[in-house]
Order: sequence, then structure tokens, then C-alpha cells
Amino acid sequence: MASTQVVTTRGAPGAPRDAELAALRESLRGECFQPGDAGYDGARAVWNAMIDRHPAMVARCAGVADVIRAVTFAREQDLVVSVRGGGHNVAGTAVCDEGLVIDLSRMKGIRVDPGRRRVRAEAGALWGEVDHETQAFGLAAPGGFVSTTGIAGLTLGGGMAWLMRSCGLSCDNLISADVVTADGQLVKASATENDDLLWGLRGGGGNFGVVTSFEFRLHPVGPVVMGGVLVHPVERAGEVLAFFRDFTQTAPDELTTALVLDLSPEGEPIAAIACCYNGPPEQGADVLQPLREFGPPVADLIGPMPYTQLQRMLDARYAAGSRNYWKSGFLRGLDDVAVRTLVDGYQARPSPLCHILIEHLGGAVRRADRHATAFDHRDHDYNFTALAQWMEPADDDACMRWARDLWRDMRPSLAGGVYVNYMSDPGDGREGRVGVAYTPETYERLAALKAKHDPTNLFRMNHNIRPAAPTG
Repeated sequence: MASTQVVTTRGAPGAPRDAELAALRESLRGECFQPGDAGYDGARAVWNAMIDRHPAMVARCAGVADVIRAVTFAREQDLVVSVRGGGHNVAGTAVCDEGLVIDLSRMKGIRVDPGRRRVRAEAGALWGEVDHETQAFGLAAPGGFVSTTGIAGLTLGGGMAWLMRSCGLSCDNLISADVVTADGQLVKASATENDDLLWGLRGGGGNFGVVTSFEFRLHPVGPVVMGGVLVHPVERAGEVLAFFRDFTQTAPDELTTALVLDLSPEGEPIAAIACCYNGPPEQGADVLQPLREFGPPVADLIGPMPYTQLQRMLDARYAAGSRNYWKSGFLRGLDDVAVRTLVDGYQARPSPLCHILIEHLGGAVRRADRHATAFDHRDHDYNFTALAQWMEPADDDACMRWARDLWRDMRPSLAGGVYVNYMSDPGDGREGRVGVAYTPETYERLAALKAKHDPTNLFRMNHNIRPAAPTG
């Protein structure tokens, strides 16, 4: 094998480190992949096909001991390091160039305590895998809109989900976590141990260490819920958006809805409303009746279904392999100006796969304890995302420009702030885009927490919060 080149945390090329990397490989219980190894290309691939990075090594950890060894190695060798859970984040920060990827994707242990309504899951678990275990007891934690999303990245960034209006965000239901910090120590973050770290993990991203397991509060859910999709022709998109706005103003907390301007499975442009009612299906049928009568829709795919099926209903739409670039922001509201901008923006899309998403927030998201998490933006009714999606590299510039232009055109309707998990641009520091994800007070607190647990910014391959400068 040719000698392996690495990059240090200072951005400078390092000397070949073959002996050191070989020693790391031999010390781990899990697998390791280097350039030239069978499986290397698969190990460096993530959900967003735009991400094409070439790490010096992927350490696929088998347990906490492997994680501690990998973190210690990266620190001692001054290597760039990234952390992979489910690999589903649009920014692709799970993979670095010429550094060490700490891959948690094989750490999938899940233990449910139905009596206490708790689940502890290792950081490589996907939400569909957690749901499979918890739904055996009629329980669930809020877990995104796609079952193939990893629990780690979603929770650390906040965690919008089908259950968010009734049960809160994923981070609101995080009770404790095991974390390997930059000094290679395993610590517990909970209400009674390192409570400041628990606060930062609830929305502050992967800035403070490698979370190896998460403990969530569970809620009674299903196992059958009322949900699905209503499909309208795209020519009526403006009317559908206006109705969606009016309907959601009085929607009960048990109902979470999202509107998308997209393609049908048959390839036809549509305006669709997807929903999940977390309550008795017969009550959900009554609540959803006005939504089903409007139009009427050209397809009504709403009905009683297992919660696990509802969690999978968008999986095919967001399967791996496409190129993705997203621009997002919370909305002041869905006024007529915003509606016209969205309709015009969708018509201008350069790729048929580009689409627009509006998510309805409120409910338990708004009611949550604002001092308990680093997720700040709880007062907004809606979140907007321009999801540029395409297949060919030749279309990169046009599709990314479409998302940026639509976001710019929507700025009069944007409230300020952004959901970290929808940021394609990683950003860096208070002056960068990541600074917009938090209020100034929250950012300062996160920067101080970063200085406490990762003063050298070892964990920088993320939506990075720089350590606060020493005082005194």
C-alpha cells in the first residue's frame, strides 16, 4: 500500500503516518478502512452524493473502547477528525479529507425499559431501528420524518419529527448521554451529572465530544396512527398553501403536518400535504376531515396505519444517491407574498427533483422549557426549506443557485434563525452562518461550553462553534 498522507488540525499537510495508522488499526476491535482497501469507498460514502471526501482512515468502532482509542489517537497525532453516525446530514460533515473518520454506524445496541418509558440506544442506530424496538411496547420518541435518519445527528441538532407538536423535539426528550470528550474521557451528561453538557447536546450539534449512546423519554404512540398524504395538482399550489396556513392555525397539538411542492411517484408536479395524528385514529379522522375535503385532492392516501409505516413513507423519496444542497429558515408566517414567492420559486426549479418544504411547528415545540436546551427557535409557526436535489455534477451550479435565490427571495418573510440540521454550508463561528442558528446569549454559552470540553476545537467537522477565548 502506498504511504498515507494526512492533514493536521492546523490545515497543514502531515508526513505519511502508515506506522501510526497501522498501530491504530491493530488496537481496535472494529474494522478499519484505508485508501486501497476493499470497502473503503463504501465506508467514505454518505447520503448526500455531493460529498466525495477521502479520509486517511475510517475507524468503524465496535464499542466505546474503540471510540476512546480513536479520539486519543486523533488528538495525539494532531489529525483532522470527523464523526459519523447515520451519515444522513445534508452537509456531509461526517467525512473529512485526509483525516480520521470515527464511524459509529455499527454501534446499534438498543434497550427499552417499557416500565419507565425509556430507551437507550447507541449512536449508530437509525430511527427506524429504534422505532422497531419501542413500538413493540406501543412507545416512541420523536424521531424525524425519515426512518433512515440517524438518531445522533438529528438529536444533537434539535430533531424535528412527526411527533414534535405532541411530544416535542428529539432533543427535548433526551434524558442523558454518554460522551467521549476531546481528552479521551468517557463522561455522562444528565440532569445530575454534567448538566451543562446535557444542555449543549440538546441542539448544540456535535461540538462537545463523541456521543456514544443516548437515553430518550418515550411516549405512548400508536401502534396505529392516522396519517398519510393528500395530493393536489401543482396548478392549485397557491390555494393549497393558503388553505394549509389557515387550517394549521387551529390544528390540535396531536397533529403534525408538512406541505411540499414536489413530484409524485409518477413524476407529476404536485402540492402535497403529509400528516401524522398522534392520538386515537377515530379522533384523527374527525380532525383531518376538513383537510381531506378541501380541493378535493386528486389522491387521498390518508388512513389508519402502523406508526412504523408512517415513519417510512418518505424513505424512498430521500434515498441515498442524489446530490443535495439546502437553504432553510424559520418563517414569520405564510402571508400572500410568501405564498406567491414559493409558487414562483417552484416553477423556476432547474431540476425536476428540486422541491420546497414547509413544516408546521408550535405545540409542544413552543411549550418546552426554553432554558433546558440549546435549541432557540421555538416561537415560529413554520420552517421553510428549499431542497435543491439533482443527479448530475454538471447541474451543481444551477441547482445550488436556485436554492440560494429562492432563500433570498423569501427573506422578507423569514424570521431569522436557521435549523442546524438543514444547513448545507457547515459555517464556522459566531460570524458565520452557524451563528444565526442561535441567539447571541445561547451562542456565548455554547462557546464557553466548547472551551470547557474541547478547548483545541478537535471536533470541528460540524456546524462549528469555536471555543470561547480565555478570560483574565
